[in-house]
Amino acid sequence: MPLRRRQKRVACLAGAVLCVLGGLVPAAHAQSAQGTRPLSAIDWLSDSIALPPPSADSAILPPALNEPATSTGASVAEVTMTLLETPVLDAVGLLPHIVTGLPRNLWGMSRPDDLARRISALELDLLPAMQNFLLRLMLAELDPPKGSSAAEDRLFLARVDRLLSLGALDQAEALLARAGSVNPRVFRRAFDTALLLGNEDQQCTTLRATPDLSPTFTARVFCLARSGDWDAAVLTLETGRALGYISDEDDALLARFLDPDLFEDEPELQRPDHPSPLTFRMFEAIGLHINTSSLPLAFAQSDLRANIGWKARAEAGERLARVGAVTENQLLGLYSERKPAASGGIWDRMSAVKAVEQALASGDDAKLARTVEDLWAHLEASGLEVVFAQIFGSDIAARNLPGTAGDIGLRLGLLSEQYETVAEAASADPDDPLTNLLLGIARGQTEELTPMDDRTRAVLEGFTANSLPVRLHSLVEQDRLGEAILRAVALFTSGSNGDLDELTDALAFFRQVGLEQVARQAAIEFLILERRG
Repeated sequence: MPLRRRQKRVACLAGAVLCVLGGLVPAAHAQSAQGTRPLSAIDWLSDSIALPPPSADSAILPPALNEPATSTGASVAEVTMTLLETPVLDAVGLLPHIVTGLPRNLWGMSRPDDLARRISALELDLLPAMQNFLLRLMLAELDPPKGSSAAEDRLFLARVDRLLSLGALDQAEALLARAGSVNPRVFRRAFDTALLLGNEDQQCTTLRATPDLSPTFTARVFCLARSGDWDAAVLTLETGRALGYISDEDDALLARFLDPDLFEDEPELQRPDHPSPLTFRMFEAIGLHINTSSLPLAFAQSDLRANIGWKARAEAGERLARVGAVTENQLLGLYSERKPAASGGIWDRMSAVKAVEQALASGDDAKLARTVEDLWAHLEASGLEVVFAQIFGSDIAARNLPGTAGDIGLRLGLLSEQYETVAEAASADPDDPLTNLLLGIARGQTEELTPMDDRTRAVLEGFTANSLPVRLHSLVEQDRLGEAILRAVALFTSGSNGDLDELTDALAFFRQVGLEQVARQAAIEFLILERRG
């Protein structure tokens, strides 16, 4: 019988608890389609489970300060127990100190709220050096801020949200798995991450096996269907619709998701402009793929799956590579799968990259010079200079090509992680003061360099400063070094967009706290990638 024509509505009410197909959903938590969406730093997360009210985030009270020193009675003291295997979320990380080089007590006396706010306020479009450093910071295994309790999760969630905003879903999934928590806010992110990566079955199993989680009707229908329990999924849809917990839009989508054959002769559903991952996956399941080019970066990860066309996968790889969410080798692998099928846009970039690879292998410097000049124009237009500099920038620089190709080769080398080695092997050019300045920064020898303009002056003043900037000094003095670092990242970003005093302070700060390599790479990128300024 068609879903829309079913007369039977399955529902039962027992006090304050709504019983649906063997699962319990507190009525107070069941979210109406017209209700307020849960607050989040990311506005596209699915309404997959009923979250605690916003006040729950701040419901942790400080310990009592007026506890008597001695007992005045014979009563047994109240004992609070915490499972030893339950990690402190704000301490969860993937990269140990020996990998990141960051002190374990980096967060110091900062408040989790302040750290979370600074992380969420950072722009997504950062220079690659800042982006890579921030990614390392988000994945670092650090002690939680002093004074935070075991129940704190705001800093952890802010770190996860940053990864999700960048489309770094593999890293986010690993971080969420390491948390080992069924905290509703944690699970909500794990569920959506799995949806976009195409491995949601495990999260559906967790959802069904964890009584503390209260799935919304839409998520429950989806997971029942994914597990093959179609009858239960249909009955749950009918129940949710009858009780008003499923909107007309979700009803139409879920009905088609459960039995698309019933709607073959009906018009296609209109694709939403701002889908959640759950909506996105169900549209895909009924054969209506939503283009991800205008969606948040996280959705681009779904285009990397093998069932997506090559061009779409390569374009998604470019979007994600720009922000460090996929590696340069992953993008090169996408480029190299086949021969370009046409011309223009990404096809021309693929051809240019392939031509450089072939010229490098051939040993023909004249051919390499021509292909490098052609490639640079494509990289500048697409914002992929640093991505491909990591792949073959140092090899091109080592060939010492003549003329314009040589200048490009040197810049590609300086944009790579081998920038210091490239600079040591390069010769100064008396006719090119910018090249000499770049070489000096890469070598860490800036004392005798002369600025050319306001941009280079701002950089050199940052490298010649011998004390912490005033605007960041107090944070460091208050044992809030990690917070000061986040503030410096924001300063560098705003400085690279025009406020050069802030850029100077950021560079000076990074050098004073031991982040010399970050300062050098960021300065080199700022001066070479002028389009970002």
